[in-house]
Amino acid sequence: MYMIKNKLPSISTLFLSLLFFCNGHAQEKLYPNTFDLNQVTLLEGPFKTARDLNIEVLLQYDMDRLLAPYRKEAGLEPKAPAYPNWEGLDGHVGGHYLSAMAMNYAATGNMECKQRMDYMVSQLKECQDANAKNNPEWGKGYAGGFSNSVKLWPSFKNGDFKVYFSSWAPWYNLHKMYAGLRDAYIYGDNEMARDIFLKFCDWGIELTAGLTDAQMQRMLDMEHGGINENYADAYQISGDEKYLSAAKRFSHRQVLNPLSKGIDNLNNKHANTQIPKFIGFDRIAELDDADKYSSASSYFWETVVNHRSLAFGGNSRKEHFPSVASSIDYVTEDDGPESCNSYNMLKLTEGLFRKFPNAKYADYYEKTLYNHILSTQHPEHGGYVYFTSARPRHYRVYSAPNEAMWCCVGTGMENHGKYNQFIYSRNQDALYVNLFIASELDWKEKGIKLKQETDFPNSETTRLTFIEGDGNFELLIRYPGWVEKQAFKIKINGEVYEHAAIPSSYIPIEREWKKGDVVEISLPMKNHIERLPNIPQYVAFFHGPILLGAKTGTEDLKGLIADDSRFGQYAGGKRLPLDQAPILIAEDVESVGKKLEPISGKPLQFKLNVKMINPAKLELEPFYKIHDSRYMMYWLTLSEKGYKSYLDSLSNIEKKKLELERRTLDHVATGEQQPESDHYMEEAKSNSGNSHDDFWREARDEGYFSYKMATGSQSNLNLLVRYWGFEWGQRKFDIYVEDEKLVTVDNTKKYNISQFKQETYPIPESLLKGKDFVIVKFVAHPNSSSSAVYDVRLVRPN
Repeated sequence: MYMIKNKLPSISTLFLSLLFFCNGHAQEKLYPNTFDLNQVTLLEGPFKTARDLNIEVLLQYDMDRLLAPYRKEAGLEPKAPAYPNWEGLDGHVGGHYLSAMAMNYAATGNMECKQRMDYMVSQLKECQDANAKNNPEWGKGYAGGFSNSVKLWPSFKNGDFKVYFSSWAPWYNLHKMYAGLRDAYIYGDNEMARDIFLKFCDWGIELTAGLTDAQMQRMLDMEHGGINENYADAYQISGDEKYLSAAKRFSHRQVLNPLSKGIDNLNNKHANTQIPKFIGFDRIAELDDADKYSSASSYFWETVVNHRSLAFGGNSRKEHFPSVASSIDYVTEDDGPESCNSYNMLKLTEGLFRKFPNAKYADYYEKTLYNHILSTQHPEHGGYVYFTSARPRHYRVYSAPNEAMWCCVGTGMENHGKYNQFIYSRNQDALYVNLFIASELDWKEKGIKLKQETDFPNSETTRLTFIEGDGNFELLIRYPGWVEKQAFKIKINGEVYEHAAIPSSYIPIEREWKKGDVVEISLPMKNHIERLPNIPQYVAFFHGPILLGAKTGTEDLKGLIADDSRFGQYAGGKRLPLDQAPILIAEDVESVGKKLEPISGKPLQFKLNVKMINPAKLELEPFYKIHDSRYMMYWLTLSEKGYKSYLDSLSNIEKKKLELERRTLDHVATGEQQPESDHYMEEAKSNSGNSHDDFWREARDEGYFSYKMATGSQSNLNLLVRYWGFEWGQRKFDIYVEDEKLVTVDNTKKYNISQFKQETYPIPESLLKGKDFVIVKFVAHPNSSSSAVYDVRLVRPN
């Protein structure tokens, strides 16, 4: 292998490696220190069960419906109607689906997955050829399904971004099919996919050739997925330097520059917009000895994992990274981390590990794999989860096949097909055992077969048996960070293997391994707590790496299985008051983790023997097993002296929040990407930003912004708008409902106080009667600006 421990490859070494692998397996060519998916077989256990269920779900999807946007944009007749959900992002799930087919074929040899993969690739080739013929000015090589391509890309090519910025994330959409084609080649060995992929990359280079550097950076201000990663992959696949140059050109300096210097500027940025960029930075660093890109990706990982991630490994709330001051949103808001975020963080982790095989990466990988990824699949119907709420006593909703084409449906399709990807890895002749998952490794190059037998996490042991082959090499076994010092034990053929390793490291064992050798590993798990980032009074319980949660009831699980509606990904059941959830009382919070009592006959289930306010008979169990229920993940933990005043304050806040939620028919979190897209925002001469740990949007000089809002078929409603009380300049604007002026607002120096102010505007019944939706529009006066609008609601009167 070309990779040397803890040392990046030189360009010359890389080029020789590319030539060396030209006749090898495609996956190995791209990620040389990983084992091909077909070299690692999952044995019976939770991950094999999840993978097999996911294949059953995937085979229920209609490929022709997934391909319909691609045929439409190429000028071909679709063979079936396109899926309607998340219109505007037509085609994005098709790319994920192609990746999933390739991965599952590689992992299992399932021939239906291969046939579906090959069919999709052949259809995409037809679309690519039709684009070259039907759209010769801009379409040569195009293999995208983005809606309105014929208007978008010609103007974009000429530097006119009007259509681009009024569209919903075009490059983000295309990134999914770039990745799907790449995966069909590297996992599925489909040579046609390789050809389409490289031609598609050539299309992107040609399309952007006339753009200035400043225009490229402005274009990258919109979410664009991991386009830079795709171009780095094209460079490694082809050896052509033009793709590496393109990867760097598609790299967003707004985050690259500061994070490469150790400056965290992530507050209030859309989380999953950022993570794929850093996967791309890491790929560039992997291929080009690029210190700046390497520093940015590694520092990003450190700050997200150590300061911005929750107990189950996920990150963000309301899809954005909170500041320290707004971290309380993790438990007050419904919208917890997206599954997409963890999908991408694991991909970044794999990339960093390839260069620097450090146990901290595997520790995080294991934690997130069990507690987030595994938990986002329903164990019976196989539905996928978008948001995993950390709010006490809230719940999650699931997708259904052929409905709900969310981003996290796309990544969910892939998640469960990659469980065997990181169990083992290698570095030159060294073999790493990263995860304790029942599996069998076929190390073909060494003629070695290794079987790992374990019931982890139900048991605290795993057993490695060499079932075929002999050889001298170094076996490195991970000593997890959650095992106490001097507690990790190893026996080789019944003899104790002495070591001086510490938690979160690898134990190297170099010897002549022979068929029949057995390595027995003891992994004693301890109970401990983790605190919510920046909110230390909220704690989560762990047994080893396994997050423990508690079911709290099935009250009002509205939309548990989502329909095809625009907002089906949100758990629509009522919020339950935080001050009425179980609250733990303890003087020594760190000791609470030691007060878990195992329940006889129920592995990994515990009673919580701690004094409580609002006590309930709850049992702790692995969070990944909790479904179709409200739950507790984080527990408010207070001292005897402090709880009364804290609860009084919390109770008052909760009453006001829940009363407003009860009255709300529809709500737009202005300035936030997803809520504005969900409400079909239209705008001109408007901009958005973040202040006071909240998002806003404003219009200027006759500009406007508007939202399509649901009335619930009610006609006695008010419009609630939230502003910041201290603003500079002229703030005169009109608010329209259904193109009729509702009110003229002059907020110029109106409040002069640094507080949020909420205004109520009654809506005439004539504008609402008989309408399920209305358009609410904010229009700035000439030579003036609207106020920065932080929140818009349609509400029932008090």
